[in-house]
Amino acid sequence: MTTTTAERFRAAVDARDLAALDDLFTDDIRFYSPVKFSPFEGKAMVLGLFGVLLRTFEDFRYVGEYDGTAQTSADGGEAPSAVLLFRAVAGGKEIHGIDLLHFDERGRIKEFTVMVRPQSAVQALGEAVFAGLAAAGLVPAPPAV
Repeated sequence: MTTTTAERFRAAVDARDLAALDDLFTDDIRFYSPVKFSPFEGKAMVLGLFGVLLRTFEDFRYVGEYDGTAQTSADGGEAPSAVLLFRAVAGGKEIHGIDLLHFDERGRIKEFTVMVRPQSAVQALGEAVFAGLAAAGLVPAPPAV
């Protein structure tokens, strides 16, 4: 049986293995986040974001998976896709969420959308992620108050 990209992705996240994630992403990957209107773009930025996410989430675990096809945001075409359901804690808030992965013709992840609930968890996650991105030098630090 062949291991799917979604299974390899789950294993890489479980192992906190950024090198394995690097092999799974296209160079022009787009990451649509619930805490930012425009997508994070490009492999370097998305890998940096994953480094922050893997440090931010506590008790992160995938609890389900669905496979199929879906229309992508980038080009509007149908692409093989997987939905991964997860649970985690961030900023002391319990999070329920999904990762929607779209794959290119070689099976690499070309588009990644995250949706989470409840809103209070989205706010806690956004604050923690942006602080981590700023600390990593991936986004400008917020101005001092």
